[in-house]
Amino acid sequence: MPVPKVTFIGAGSAVFARQLMTDILAIDGLDEGVFALVDIDGSRLDLARRIADRLVELTDKRWKVEASTDRAEVLAGTDYVINSIEVAGLKNVRHDYDIPLRYGVDQCIGDTIGPGGIFKALRTGPAWLEIVADVARLAPNARILNYTNPMSILTLAAIRKVDLPVVGLCHSVQGTSRQLAGYLDIPYEEMDWDCAGINHNAWFTRLERRGEDLYPRLRERVHDPEIYEQDPVRFEVMLHLGAFVTESSGHFSEYVPYFRKRPDLVQRYARAGYLGESGFYANNWPRWRRENDESIEAMLRGEKEVPLTRSFEYGADIIEAIECRRKKSIHGNVLNNGAIDNLPGGGCVEVECVVDGSGIATKRFGPLPEQLAALNRAHMAVHELVVEALLKRDRSTAKYALMLDPLTAAVCSPEEIDRLFEEMWAAEKESLPAFD
Repeated sequence: MPVPKVTFIGAGSAVFARQLMTDILAIDGLDEGVFALVDIDGSRLDLARRIADRLVELTDKRWKVEASTDRAEVLAGTDYVINSIEVAGLKNVRHDYDIPLRYGVDQCIGDTIGPGGIFKALRTGPAWLEIVADVARLAPNARILNYTNPMSILTLAAIRKVDLPVVGLCHSVQGTSRQLAGYLDIPYEEMDWDCAGINHNAWFTRLERRGEDLYPRLRERVHDPEIYEQDPVRFEVMLHLGAFVTESSGHFSEYVPYFRKRPDLVQRYARAGYLGESGFYANNWPRWRRENDESIEAMLRGEKEVPLTRSFEYGADIIEAIECRRKKSIHGNVLNNGAIDNLPGGGCVEVECVVDGSGIATKRFGPLPEQLAALNRAHMAVHELVVEALLKRDRSTAKYALMLDPLTAAVCSPEEIDRLFEEMWAAEKESLPAFD
C-alpha cells in the first residue's frame, strides 16, 4: 500500500517544520510515510533533518526522512508540498521597515501588506513560481500547501501558475476563535461561529452559544479595561464596523487607514509587541530566528524537552482527512469560485473548506456585510496587481499596487509613494533579479 510523501520546501525554518512534522506524526493510524526536506541553506537543512530524525525516533513510527538542497532530487512521488520559504528576509528586513518609516508609513509587522509586504512578495514570488512549476513537472499528483507570507498574493500566484490543488494555510482563524472564547469566558467547544473574508482580514460574522448571539456580550466586555487592552484595534474595529477580525491588533492596524496614519493615532491605539509596536517584526525577527535554531539544538542535545503535542495548524488536518478518510473542516485560502458573493471572482479568499478522501472542497459562504467586503476588496486589488507584476515581471504594476495600499495611501501623496517605491527598489535591487 502506498505511503504518503510530504515534502517541505524551506524546511530550514526548522521550528515551523518541526511543529508540522510533530502534527503529522501525531495522526492516529498514519504510521509510515516519507518526509522530504528541502532548503538551499545546507546548515539549516541539516538542523531540520536532525530534528526530523529525532521526532520519528520519539514517536516510534516508520517514517523515513530524506533531505536535499536540490528539490528536483526529492520531489518525485510527492503527495503534499508544504511551503515555508524565506527569500532574502534577513538582508532586507531593515529596508522593509526603515525606508517606509521615513515617509511616515509606520509598520508593526510589514511582511504581508504595505510596502514591506509588497516588496517581500516581489522578492519571494519569482522563486515561489519556479518551485510550483517544478512541482507540476515532477510531482503532478501533489497538493500544494502554502504557509509563506504574503499569503494571499503567493497563493493566488500559484493558482494562476499551475493546474494543481493549491491552498494557503494560516492559524489566525483558529487562533482568534479561541481568543474570542476567552474574552467571552465560555468553553470553546460551546461557541458556534462563521468566518470568511481574506487572509488576516476574515470576519466573524456569527458568534453564538446555543443559538444566543454573543456579540452583545462581547461588546459589553469591551468596557472592561483588562479585556480591551488585550486587543485595542480589533475591539475598535468591532465596535465601529460590526464584526471581529482574524488578525492581531498590531498586524491588522497596517491593513486599514485608520490607526497608523498619524503619530498621535499610533500612540493612542498601539501597544507593545504584536499589539502594534512600531518595527516589532524588523527589530526582533532576526533574533527570534537565531533563538529558534538554538532552541532546536538544545532539544537535540537533550537539554530541552522535545514537544510532541499536536498544534491547531491545518496542515496535518488536511493530510489526516485525505489519507485516513476522516472528514475535517478547515479555513483555507482558496480561489473565490462563488464562495463569497461580493468579493471578486478569481481572487484569493479565506473561507471554510471541507476536507475528506476526495480532497478539499470550498463551502459557499454567501455575501459579507458590505462594509467588511469593501475593506477586503481594497486589498484584493493590491493582490491582483502584485500577482500581475510577478507573472509579467513588471515593476510598474508593482508600483501601482503600492499606490493602492490603504495605509500607504492614507499617509503619502502619489509623488511620495513613487519616491518611496523607487528608494526601496534601489535598496533591495540585488534581491529582485527576476525583474532585471
